[in-house]
Amino acid sequence: MPGDDAFGDLPVAGALVVPAAALAWRFSRSSGPGGQGVNTADSRVELSVAPLSLPGLTDVQRARLVERLGDRLVDGLLTVTASEHRQQLRNREAARARLAAVLRAALAPPAPVRRKTRPTRGSQERRIQAKKQRGETKRMRRSWD
Repeated sequence: MPGDDAFGDLPVAGALVVPAAALAWRFSRSSGPGGQGVNTADSRVELSVAPLSLPGLTDVQRARLVERLGDRLVDGLLTVTASEHRQQLRNREAARARLAAVLRAALAPPAPVRRKTRPTRGSQERRIQAKKQRGETKRMRRSWD
C-alpha cells in the first residue's frame, strides 16, 4: 500500500487499521541464500496479531473472521511468516502485506449466491446439431465406396 512502512499501523481495508501495538514480531534465522551473513542475520520474520480483539470490528466481521480463519488461529493469534528476502526489513514489509491480504480476504463479504440456470433451447439445439455434424463427418470417413 502506498505510504506503508514496516513499523507503523497496518491499514487493512476501509476504516480497519491494525494498530502497531497489536502487532507482535519474532525474528529467527532464515534458511536459503545469504552468504557470510547467513549465520548471524535473523532475517526470517513472524508477524502475529489477535484479529478478534482488533478495535473497529463489527460483530458480523468478527463472526466472519472466526468462520474463515478458525483453523489458522492458534490461541486466538493469526501468524504469518516471511523469509523470501535476504534483508529483515524487506521480510517485515512482505509479512505486513501478507497479513493485510489474509485479513482483507477473511473480512470480504461473501459472494452472491449463484442462481441455477438452464441451457437455452437454442443452445441445446446447436449442441445437438454440432454433434450430428461431427458424427456425419466421421461416418463419411468410414465408407470406401
